[in-house]
Amino acid sequence: MGKSIEGTSLNVKTLHIKDEDLKQHSYRVNELCQEMGLALGLSNQQITDLKNVALLHDIGKFKLDPKILNKPGKLTAGEWREIKRHPGLGYQMLCNLNMKSIAENVLAHHERWDGHGYPRGLKGDQIPLFARINAIVDAYDAMTNDRSYRKALPKIEAIKELKKNAGTQFDPQLVELFLEKVIMQ
Repeated sequence: MGKSIEGTSLNVKTLHIKDEDLKQHSYRVNELCQEMGLALGLSNQQITDLKNVALLHDIGKFKLDPKILNKPGKLTAGEWREIKRHPGLGYQMLCNLNMKSIAENVLAHHERWDGHGYPRGLKGDQIPLFARINAIVDAYDAMTNDRSYRKALPKIEAIKELKKNAGTQFDPQLVELFLEKVIMQ
């Protein structure tokens, strides 16, 4: 049975029925986000909210063409523009379900610490905390698991990438905490 989205009647198994890889990715991100929440000393309710963001961060991808999502090669400029729509699509879907706070974090999960992310170009602390956490965990999971377009990186390479992008793509303090308290423990 799929994980229930706490505080709602939604079930992730139902939401991810189209894509087993996306479902497994969401479960892994959920588990790592829980560990980050514990490392940060978040309250039980905050951890629940963070886990729900993790489970739903890619929900907008269900409105995209699966051929683009699972394309084995490099995306065209048009395909990349289509992929970049998923945070906004997820935001709309979640707002329609009266899940505004989760929707805000889903919308912001591809923003970058340096302000060069999308869709709004938020920078630093303008990016909601749960979106900043999710960005790190999402990237780590994506790097350390096979994708349709590439093989998984070794854990040490993924760690190097997170360190390299701390302060530009990712919140540097959260990267440090993630590596120290979640990955290296």
